[in-house]
This record gives sequence, structure tokens and C-alpha cells, in this order.
Amino acid sequence: MTFSRASVLRVILFILWSLIAGKQALAQDPQFSQFYANPIYTNPAFAGTSNVGRIVINMRNQWPSIAGAFRTGAVSYDEHFKSINGGFGIQATYDEQGVGTLRTNTINFIYSYMLEVNRRFTIRMALQAGVFQKTLDFSKLLWYDQIILTQGFINPTAEPPGNPSILSPNFATGIVGYSKNFFIGIAVHNLLEPEQNFFESVKGNNIPRRFTVNTGYIIPIVETQDPKYRVNLSPNVIFKSQRQFNQLNLGLYLSRGSMVGGVYFRQNSVNADAFIILLGYRTQKVKVGYSYDATISAARTGAVNSHEVSIAFELKKRIRRPKFPILHCPDY
Repeated sequence: MTFSRASVLRVILFILWSLIAGKQALAQDPQFSQFYANPIYTNPAFAGTSNVGRIVINMRNQWPSIAGAFRTGAVSYDEHFKSINGGFGIQATYDEQGVGTLRTNTINFIYSYMLEVNRRFTIRMALQAGVFQKTLDFSKLLWYDQIILTQGFINPTAEPPGNPSILSPNFATGIVGYSKNFFIGIAVHNLLEPEQNFFESVKGNNIPRRFTVNTGYIIPIVETQDPKYRVNLSPNVIFKSQRQFNQLNLGLYLSRGSMVGGVYFRQNSVNADAFIILLGYRTQKVKVGYSYDATISAARTGAVNSHEVSIAFELKKRIRRPKFPILHCPDY
């Protein structure tokens, strides 16, 4: 089955009309299959959980077989600072739908407060504040009143012009508790449910809150002094809920020295969505991961797969040993 240009336009128009008209759509924020490789996007409380500064780059191409589907990117930096007893993070994201028809840019600043419960367990609580900008290219939209059945989209539209750009503040919060090999976290994004209306006459089209719960554990399989021969197994689970849309990812990855491989299964509110295969390579300073989403829902005839790449750089400090617990997972 192939999708014609007209079919793609109809899909895009349906999505955009749901946004513009203020209808209740089962939409969700951009997602990353490698949620473990994009920690502060998943939960702002992960800011500063490493002993070193981190720069993380994430790039996702969802359903490339459909022209103009979804392309998403994120760049972040986070680090722990003793002077503020917590972590600081900054992240910028970019999301494009419909060959640039709808774009979303965000920038967020994060502070996470560290509370050492005891020598083995730590809690971090975070606040995130930022802004998002949504732009809509009205010149790429086609309307019903433009159609002449025998000729196509010919007539000028009578639809009133809208605001091509929206700029609004947005907030999030999160909490994570962790020990050396275990963590569990809860996050709430779009805390005040900001509006995203392209027409001033339309009200109530808010971005719904996104609730995220995730947990993971590192199980040592082979323990040795030489890190090249250490083998760990790490099961991970993440559950996300946004309005009426629910999604569950569960799976695990196996690491041996610098090599990592894993598999995940994603289920949403309606059906089984995809199997995800992960391959990764890591050194003390750089981590690279690639994941392939194989669609298993009814959409697989047109939306066959998705691709995602993550790159992380660790900025080493000249310290003998960390003075606070380090979170070793989520990792890859």
C-alpha cells in the first residue's frame, strides 16, 4: 500500500484542523524510543544525576516512508553543582510535521534539588520552566471551499487568516529516587496546560498534561575489575499518559564492556505499536546509540519503521571521587 500526495495532505489537514478548531484530539508530545538516552526530557529530576556534565543529542525520524511525517531533535546539557546542592539543566527541542507545515521549538531550564535520604538512597526533586513556539504555515493548507470537483483546489478560501506563530511559557516538575543500581521516577509536563490556539476566536485548545512514570534496574551478570568484561542486564519500564492516550514501553538491554544491545515493546491505548531494537557503543567520554522501531500495528503497511540516534558526551571533572550518589541507570 502506498500513500498518494493527496492522502498525505488529507492526513495533515485532519491533524491541523484538530489543533486549529480546538477539538479534543488524542495528540501527544513528541516522544523518543531511547527514553533512557534522553533522561531530562523524560523527567527533569534526572538533571545532575551523573557525576559529570553531560551533553546529549537526540535525533528521531518517525515513519520516513510517509512524506512529511515527524522529525524531532533535542539537545541538552546537565550537571550537578555542589554550590546549589543540586543539578542544573537546559534543553532545546525541535519538532516538524508536514514538511514544515507545523513546527514546534522549545527551550527549558531545570533545577533539581538533591536530598540524601541515607548513604544508599537519594531523592531529587525538580522544577522546569521554559517557553515553546509553534508556527503554522497557512500557505500549505488546503480548504474544502477551494475545491472544484472537476479541477481540484482552484478557488481562494474564505477561511479567516490565523496567527502563524504562538509563543507561550510552559512548566514541568518531577521527582526521582535512586540507589546505585535502581531508580524510579514520576514527572508531570505541561503543568498549567498552556493554550495553543492559532485563532484568537478559538479558546480552550490546551496542551494536555503529560504524566510519566519510569523505573529501571541494573542486574550484574559478570562482575570483574576489568570493565571490558563486565556484563550487566538492565530491564526498564516507562508509562506515559496524556489526556486519553496511554503508552507503555517495556524491555531490557544487555551490556558487555563497551557494547550494548537491547529490545523493547511499545503498547498504546488502542493496540500494540512497535518492537524496538537498540544497538549502542560507549566509552568513558562518548556514548552512541541507534534504535529501529518496527511497526506492528495496522499502520505498518504505510508507516513501516522509525529511526533514532543518540549521542552523549561526558565532561570529566578533576575530582578523586564523587561526593554524592551517582545514578548509573537509565543508561545505554
